[in-house]
Amino acid sequence: MKIFCIGRNYVDHAKELNNPVPSEPLIFMKPPTALVVNSKPFFYPDFTQDLHYEGEIVLRVCKNGRAVQPEFAHRYYDAVAFGIDFTARDLQDKLKQKGHPWEIAKGFDRSAPLSKWIPLTELPNPQDIHFQLKKNGQVVQDGHTRDLIFPFDTLVVHISRYFTLQKGDLIFTGTPAGVGPVQIGDVLEGEIEGRGMLVCAVK
Repeated sequence: MKIFCIGRNYVDHAKELNNPVPSEPLIFMKPPTALVVNSKPFFYPDFTQDLHYEGEIVLRVCKNGRAVQPEFAHRYYDAVAFGIDFTARDLQDKLKQKGHPWEIAKGFDRSAPLSKWIPLTELPNPQDIHFQLKKNGQVVQDGHTRDLIFPFDTLVVHISRYFTLQKGDLIFTGTPAGVGPVQIGDVLEGEIEGRGMLVCAVK
């Protein structure tokens, strides 16, 4: 299983971090050891002082494919989940300043809590999914996938140009504006179309 992540895929999020809006999808990856499932707690790592949440819609790849053509891209994913891309922002900033990869800031153990899956057939409009992230009961992120710079099909086409997609791979599609820090004791809750999907307690 591979975990693909897309950076800066909402204009407002790119702007809030003073990053340029990309002209093509910005891909990074997390290892399978990043996953946290079944709403298990997240333990604040000791190597960062500035841990941020980034809530997003995650696609489940349902068939193998390479160099997928645009007209067939929608056949390669069948469900969505709510995911959190935890980011050690202080480490990421240092790495970016040096021009180094982001892996230790993004791909560390347990950095990707993931909810249960919702089949696309159960959503009112799979191309415009509304999702929210709450911190301690307050909405901090409110997004619609219609605002993605690079929609789902575009991501499948682009990723499969470089990597063979395999059944069970995940695609974190990007986070909207509103990212921010978490502290020990915070509780994060992710919702998709009003359904409570993920509860993540920071320990």
